[in-house]
Amino acid sequence: MTLETPEAVFEALRENDRRPYGRQRTVVAEELVEAAGQFEDRGALVTALLELMEAYEYSGENRKSPVVFARVLKLWEEQPDTFSEWEARQVFWRFKWVATSLLQVPDVPLEAILGWTREMRDRYRAAGHGVQPVYAMRYHVAAHTGVDADDAFDLWTTRPRTELSDCEACEIRLRALHHVGRGDDARALEVWRPVLDGRAGCSEEPYLSHGHSLLPLLRTGRADEARSGHLTGYRFCRGKSNMAEQIGLHLEFCVLTRNEGRALEILAENRALFDGTGAPLSHLDFLTGVELLLARLTADGHADLAVGGPAGTNWTARTLLEKVRSDAGALAARFDARNGTTAVGDRRRARLAQQPLTAEPLALGVRSAAAAPAPAPAVPAVPPAAADAPEDFAELVSRARELSAALHPHAAALWELVAERAAADGHVHDPALGPVEQLRGELALQRGLAARGADDAAAALAALTEAAELFEEAGLPGHAVAARARAATALREQARKAADAQEADGTDGTDGAGDSDGAGDAGAGLAAAREQLDAALARAEELLAGPDGLEPRHWLTVLLCRASLAHDELTGLGDEAPDGVREAFDAAVSVLLSEAGRLGVPHRAADALQYRADAASREGRLDEAVADLERSLELLEEAGQPWLTSRALGLFGQVRLRQGMPEESIRLVHRALAEAARWDDEDFPVAPSHVLLGHAAAQSGDTAGAVRHLSEAASRFDREGEDESAAGIRLQLADVLTEAGRDGDAVAVLESVLLDGGESLHPRLAAQVRLNLARGLRGLRGLGEHRASAEEFLRLADAVSGWEEQHTHTMVACEAAVALAEAGRPDAARAAYDRAVQSHRAAPGTPHVTGMMREFARLAVDAAGPDGLEEALGHLSAAEGVCADADAAAGPDAGAADFTAWYETGMIRHRRALCLADAGMHEDAVAELDRAVTVFEAGGEEAEAPRAESVRIAALLEGHALGRTAAALSRLDSTIARCERAGLPHAVEILRALRARLAAQPSG
Repeated sequence: MTLETPEAVFEALRENDRRPYGRQRTVVAEELVEAAGQFEDRGALVTALLELMEAYEYSGENRKSPVVFARVLKLWEEQPDTFSEWEARQVFWRFKWVATSLLQVPDVPLEAILGWTREMRDRYRAAGHGVQPVYAMRYHVAAHTGVDADDAFDLWTTRPRTELSDCEACEIRLRALHHVGRGDDARALEVWRPVLDGRAGCSEEPYLSHGHSLLPLLRTGRADEARSGHLTGYRFCRGKSNMAEQIGLHLEFCVLTRNEGRALEILAENRALFDGTGAPLSHLDFLTGVELLLARLTADGHADLAVGGPAGTNWTARTLLEKVRSDAGALAARFDARNGTTAVGDRRRARLAQQPLTAEPLALGVRSAAAAPAPAPAVPAVPPAAADAPEDFAELVSRARELSAALHPHAAALWELVAERAAADGHVHDPALGPVEQLRGELALQRGLAARGADDAAAALAALTEAAELFEEAGLPGHAVAARARAATALREQARKAADAQEADGTDGTDGAGDSDGAGDAGAGLAAAREQLDAALARAEELLAGPDGLEPRHWLTVLLCRASLAHDELTGLGDEAPDGVREAFDAAVSVLLSEAGRLGVPHRAADALQYRADAASREGRLDEAVADLERSLELLEEAGQPWLTSRALGLFGQVRLRQGMPEESIRLVHRALAEAARWDDEDFPVAPSHVLLGHAAAQSGDTAGAVRHLSEAASRFDREGEDESAAGIRLQLADVLTEAGRDGDAVAVLESVLLDGGESLHPRLAAQVRLNLARGLRGLRGLGEHRASAEEFLRLADAVSGWEEQHTHTMVACEAAVALAEAGRPDAARAAYDRAVQSHRAAPGTPHVTGMMREFARLAVDAAGPDGLEEALGHLSAAEGVCADADAAAGPDAGAADFTAWYETGMIRHRRALCLADAGMHEDAVAELDRAVTVFEAGGEEAEAPRAESVRIAALLEGHALGRTAAALSRLDSTIARCERAGLPHAVEILRALRARLAAQPSG
């Protein structure tokens, strides 16, 4: 574009204004100032200079703003008539920008800054403006230098606000920070309440306050709010060159909540900030946050960890810490020298002296691509059970065997000591402990049990098979048969995991007959496991009938394994389980229950009852499940084995949740977790228990509790390497956050799931995450990131392009088209629109297509007003055609499966009415709304809510635009009565409020 006229410059300025803040926008703004300087009319130059100043302000180049403003001020003095009303106001408004910019630069003498505030005062007074903003700037200076800050605060806050005062939300932040600096977090948070609650805000609030309030929230025990503030606040400032201070605050928060992995990721994402020199004070705040992270990593023994630092060098925590400490220390000293105080250095030293505020990492809900380095222990950790272990080896083995027989979780730690001592040089086996093969078999058995607890079925199978062979060599057939029964369950689990892995990889080997290798492997594995278990059962019965008999614990172990296998098969098939599978399960559980009772082994009877309760719960027989679980817990209490109650309590919690008793569920699961922690039960499923607590909390209306527990579950799944489980939980977490109106938090959670593009996830799970993310970005309150939403929809379209379910393509194309239109990309939007219509012909998705067409109608009028009406009506006519085709079609294959004629047609007419109203055609709009109401009548009670909305709009138009108040009131009266009968209190409230407003004006 040539810039030979002022009009061309203005057009270029408008185009540049659409660019995000950053280097490209700043460079163009500088060029436009040069171009505008060639014209005698200085109007273009004024606008260009103000735009350049804004580019500097919002791209972290504050030190350049005063020079630009000096030119603006000179033009204001020479040719004030060239300034528009808005630009004239900006002259006085930006005095504040200059003052803060000067404060940012240590090379600017303090007296020059004070002199600037005096000039600001004089000019404000001369122009008749109130001086409260001047006192605000004086407080900024006092707070920065630490000199007379309390007096300056009083002088500022006791003066009334003016039209040139900072926005209310920004002033609230500054007042709250004053109290934080005085150590009064509670008062600060009370001042902050309107901003943090969302009642006061601006283009930068509450996001800046989120960063500053993180530690006060943590220190006052409001970790849930701090978590939310971090998610939303960091997402706002991520990658923005003028947000260096905020990035430092979020780094600090992560370090003090033991989320070093998240902090490393933030550092890597914002390493470009190391090159920022335009706002030295903000740069110092960033460096201080970085230094806190690096010092923590170094103190925890990770000095050689690779970290992100200034480009061009490979950095470790140690080397970057040395550089940052030197640079930040020198910069702080320059500020203190300029100010003649130690305030800046003192604040930096206080931040660096902080210690973590949480003993364990605070679960943030987001996934981090950077691994969180674990603190290096000063001394090896000693398992609690091993702390008082017998020194005598024979006593140690006897104690381990005793605890194993009682299924005590401390047995594992003692067996680890046994293995360690048995492997030591010079160890000689004591024959009093039995054959050496017995001890070796017991150690192999423990390895197998540990592998099974770690979900390593292959290792468990190998170790348990080895144990059985060693027991046979030792002449212990009872031990051997029990080990072989356990190996059968491991074999079944190995086959299941292999089938799951094939399905996840998409290599199910489906042939033309519809069979799959994955399903075949699972079936073969189950058959082999059954065969091995049947052999173990036959051998156990043989031993039981023999002269030496069979120890009850070994016999019951075989029966337990049979019940376990039957339970897995029954629950795996679900409602499709044939009668034979159900009968086999009932028989296996009944035998285990009766034999445990006959032999006086209550904990095995409790196991049988828990299997039966789980099956009953899954089938909806909840009262039966409750009875079995209550009896199971009674048996464990009678047996004096409280360490076995945690799983029964957890299962009981699930049942109570299914019964709609979330508070009772929460109580039971907390008891389960407490028992597991009390007995150091490392095999207890802690992460799934937090999932259950999250669901129970959500069901009880405790959103904060739901977020807390689902975040904890996801974090634990991360640490266990369960990427699929963690992603699934984050999907649920995002749903909870969205339902609570915390869209920004939800988007941050979903974005973190796709850090690697979703490559580590099952394609369908990744696609669902991307779909929810795209929808979340489109509807993000206050931000409306339509371009980012469109990009996610396009990635999703690529991801599902090979799927057989063509209706998925239709849905994605429809949503992508709307997102592209909202992002201001009309050509791409129209192409996606056409693709969606074409896809609909092959794989109908009527609600998606008609919804897209209604949105395009809305956007056409929004963009062009009455001039867009013809296009809007065209989209709506096309939507009616789609509905007519679907209405005439028969069966789901024709696309009518999820098509509700009255709803789709009514919504099209409702949208047509809104478009007509926006174009000023109010009579036609009311007539169309009446047609929509008539259509909604066909939907019965289900249609009362959309019908009421059409009536509301019609009443608004009649009462205000057409002056027919009486008709509007009559319309509202009948609809209010209908909504009362339909049980729609919210609709009744809205309609009554409208009626009251209309009744207060003259009727027409």
